[in-house]
Amino acid sequence: MSDFSSIRSNAAIQGAYGNAKSLKSPAQVAEGSDAPQSFGDMLRTAAAQSVENVRQGDEVATQGLTGKAGIQQVVEATMTMESTVRVSVAVRDKIVEAYQDIMRMPI
Repeated sequence: MSDFSSIRSNAAIQGAYGNAKSLKSPAQVAEGSDAPQSFGDMLRTAAAQSVENVRQGDEVATQGLTGKAGIQQVVEATMTMESTVRVSVAVRDKIVEAYQDIMRMPI
């Protein structure tokens, strides 16, 4: 593995980290909240939004079956559900992989 210290100085890295801590997440911008959001809160919000996207897609699909929604709406809702599920699975896989890497670390 290459040594990244030769690429960037520690001061530049610490400065970038300090600047990143002051950035607001999209949820904070939408809420207008100045309090920093924890990683767990961010995951909880993303999971709730994912569940809501799937529920809305399921509702539109049901409306399509009963003739209350058009084909275009059903296709759009289905595509939204599919992309939500794909992203959720990818995030879950990354979290599990990170957890496994941490558990493999020697103490």
